[in-house]
Amino acid sequence: MVEIGILKSERIELSVNGEYFIEEINTKIHEKQFAVFQKGAIKLKNNKKLFKKLTFVPRKYNTSLIQISNVIIGINFHWQRSESQIFQGTLILKSCSDGIIVINRLYVEDYLKSVISSEMKATSHKELLKAHAVISRSWLMAQMERRKSGTQKQQNSSTYLDNKNEIIKWYDSNDHKNFDVCADDHCQRYQGVSRIENVVVEAVNETEGELIMYDNKICDARFSKSCGGVSESFENVWENTKIPYLSKIIDSDIIPKNIVDLRNEKNAKNHILSSPTAFCNTNKKNVLNQILNEYDIGTNFFRWRVEYSQSELSKLIKNKSGIDFGEIISMKPIERGESARIVRLEIIGKKEKKIIGKELEIRRILSESHLNSSAFVVETYNKIKNVPQKFVLKGAGWGHGVGLCQIGAAVMANKSYNYKQILLHYFKGAEIVRLKK
Repeated sequence: MVEIGILKSERIELSVNGEYFIEEINTKIHEKQFAVFQKGAIKLKNNKKLFKKLTFVPRKYNTSLIQISNVIIGINFHWQRSESQIFQGTLILKSCSDGIIVINRLYVEDYLKSVISSEMKATSHKELLKAHAVISRSWLMAQMERRKSGTQKQQNSSTYLDNKNEIIKWYDSNDHKNFDVCADDHCQRYQGVSRIENVVVEAVNETEGELIMYDNKICDARFSKSCGGVSESFENVWENTKIPYLSKIIDSDIIPKNIVDLRNEKNAKNHILSSPTAFCNTNKKNVLNQILNEYDIGTNFFRWRVEYSQSELSKLIKNKSGIDFGEIISMKPIERGESARIVRLEIIGKKEKKIIGKELEIRRILSESHLNSSAFVVETYNKIKNVPQKFVLKGAGWGHGVGLCQIGAAVMANKSYNYKQILLHYFKGAEIVRLKK
């Protein structure tokens, strides 16, 4: 079983389809219900008592469903919105210091059917869906093992360097004390049963129990939308730990004779400003439609461009970093990773100068939501007294670039690679193992 955090709010609205049983008050419900946060506890409609926890158990696991209103998805991304979602399994309400946490408990394989349907489209190639099922299962089981063993970190970000001149932060998914994983992009998208399609059910069933393993351990399998031609190493995005199966790979079946070092600034610039052969270098709609949402179709994520005026950029950085740099004079890469993603970026302003890192922190302070990636070069224009009036960021890829590249994997599936070949391309030196029941 897995426990997923769905949302936190001061008011939870539920609608039951079938019959549920509330353990704590020994009563059945088969209608609309709502709970409100009151005096640090939970108060149910038509019940005077206050509770720290309420557990809604279905009478029939496969047919009893419960709908939750106003679930926020895509938090802090450009697709953020509120929607109603329908869930199977047990629903748990827990009070915390500032609201009610809603947790869904269900079987891992059923969770995966929703995740793959939420992350991918039912029109996706079957081998791509199977590859994603194995990745999502592996990532989930790795998180659950870490939480169970007590090695899971409980911070949303770890600042390992914060002084007068430098702020380096990395963000990860291991910050959940009350449940195994959350339901949003922070972990894996899980949006209930409404989106589940038959082809996804088949993909999950056909790979049941299969995990990506390395050195007899479950792989912490990561993925992003587009690596931009070269995948990134784990330690350049998250904690300073080398993970062999999450290291640099060339995203192509044509490996160049001379592989250049993209940590070198000149090589990185040439790579970003070019259009190298890569699985994820595609504009085929039948492939991109498998991965991208409707509002992202037509956008080039392999190579992209963003422009800021001086006033836009200085205001944005101040708002997102909390530091008043004044007018921005320059943004200079100090360190790049193996995919040309910037790990440490020096921002020089009239009032302040600091080095910022890592990958997601750089993306966070340079966009209202998140910059596509940190693999970019900076061009400046129209200088007035040495102060640029326009900044152009030209970049490569979408996301952190570690592990599987979703667009690249979709192209591989369309080229008749099977799901095991896809996985072993992106996870260097790993193997696929089916757990015994």
